[in-house]
Amino acid sequence: MISKLFTQIKKRKFASGIAFLLIVGIGYWGFGNFFSEDGVIRYASAQVQKGTLIVSISGSGQVSASNQIDIKPKASGDVVYVGVKNGQEVKAGTLIAQIDARDAQKTVRDAEVNLESANLALEKLNLQNKQQTREDTLNKNYQDGMDILSKLYGEFSTILENLKDVYFGTDVSSGVDVNCNINYYDLRDCNITYYANRNKDFSSAPNHIAITYKELDELYSSNIAGYQAIKRSGDNNARGEAIKKGHDLVVQTAEMLKLSRDVIQYFQDATIKNGGAFSKQTVVDGHIIALESDTTSIVGYEKDLLNVINSVNNYLDSIEGQPLDLHSQELTVKQRENALLDAKEKLADYYVRAPFDGIIAKIDAKKGDPVSSATVLAMLITRQKLAEVSLNEVDVAQIKVGQKATLTFDAIPDLTISGQVAEVDAVGTVSQGVVTYNIKIGFDTQDDRVKTAMSALAAIVTEAKPDVLLVPNSAVKSQGGISYVEIPDESDMSVATANVSSAIFQNPTRQQQIEVGTANDEFTEVVSGLNEGDLVVTRTIQPTTAQTTQTQQQSGGLRIPGLPGGGGGGGFRGGGDVPH
Repeated sequence: MISKLFTQIKKRKFASGIAFLLIVGIGYWGFGNFFSEDGVIRYASAQVQKGTLIVSISGSGQVSASNQIDIKPKASGDVVYVGVKNGQEVKAGTLIAQIDARDAQKTVRDAEVNLESANLALEKLNLQNKQQTREDTLNKNYQDGMDILSKLYGEFSTILENLKDVYFGTDVSSGVDVNCNINYYDLRDCNITYYANRNKDFSSAPNHIAITYKELDELYSSNIAGYQAIKRSGDNNARGEAIKKGHDLVVQTAEMLKLSRDVIQYFQDATIKNGGAFSKQTVVDGHIIALESDTTSIVGYEKDLLNVINSVNNYLDSIEGQPLDLHSQELTVKQRENALLDAKEKLADYYVRAPFDGIIAKIDAKKGDPVSSATVLAMLITRQKLAEVSLNEVDVAQIKVGQKATLTFDAIPDLTISGQVAEVDAVGTVSQGVVTYNIKIGFDTQDDRVKTAMSALAAIVTEAKPDVLLVPNSAVKSQGGISYVEIPDESDMSVATANVSSAIFQNPTRQQQIEVGTANDEFTEVVSGLNEGDLVVTRTIQPTTAQTTQTQQQSGGLRIPGLPGGGGGGGFRGGGDVPH
């Protein structure tokens, strides 16, 4: 009886335990889902920095047992000077031989002229920019426009009166009782109606001319009032508006004049064609002369005002494009500077110098000998240690004598020695279809711990660009040949700055197109499109990783006796019965 009671108590305790563990598990799962930020994309970012971009090529080899170096030229041509003899002791930089460098010297002179021309163009742009900043030209253009308006408005009232007499007079009409009143648009006996009646195609012309005339009269009154106010105290923006309104006035007047001339000219031509004589021909001739005179004046004003408007627009366009023009010319100057540096470097290749201190063991070059990069000019014996490093055919194409290098040694982990390339094999070695080239690197400093045949790792600097904008390689993306980076929205900048390793943005990032230059294993040079200090996205952290981690922690952290520990599988394991 007692045994049976204990058995029931154990069963109830076990059931209570299971219920308790289930409640705890559900609570943990619910808390994680309701209060965690899983499911949200996070972003890692970095600032655009200015620094030196170093591109290097690595290779491995050994400390050489030989201290002998073959001195070869980097350029081809005829030897014009030999400066050493056999057995002569030389210092680093001593001139061994000189190759005919006339073409290279001309290239340097041309590069210097091109650079000077680019600098002059840049100075001219800067001077123009200063002049435009003072707005001398702009002020003159606006003043010219105001002077034209002064003449136009001084003459325009007379032009309107002349046109009123021609259009709305009655000196070509016949009859005793004539009606012509533009104020009420009663145009039955007006001159312009009389002329238009000769051709039904001009039936609407009188009414159109009357409406346009009234509009021009009102526009003129409005324009001249505005002109007087601006003339007393108006800025350039107000002057520009006044000039445009004056131009609109003469354009509409010119269109009205053309229509009326067509109407009267048709009347004149039709009269002559019919062979009749019009009793008031002298009046008609007077009207035609008046219209031609007014047209000449209006067209002249239209042309002058349009020239002013175009000059102002061209000036404003040039102001807007001035920063781009300046930046473009600055880039041109930089390109010309680089071209000059390249030309001088190539010119230096025609002067073969000793890379290290040593003794000339053998001199093979004579004045007049044709040489190339494969020709051995002299043999130098040096007291410096050398490292022989093997490179593949792709890497060796970027290696030149004189390039700086850094050497490290497996046997001496704490030692780093600087050096420079002293020799590059002209002929490679083929082994199992792979071509390799040996290069020799001379040590800048000597260390007694370095022994012959020790393994050495060399990092040869092939390019160094100081003071350039750099971004991590992971930030640069490309699509369709266009490079770009992703930038946080302005509203998310503070969040990104505060947490560069993992920030949650409220708004989508935007793409910023960039122009890239050289890159190494870590950084890419940004030529344009970004500024120092800008934030760029370097990594997008997807939420799946966090969710997976949480799921694994939940399933691994809650184990119920008799149930699978991994979660997701059903049923009991064999041998997992409830203990009694």
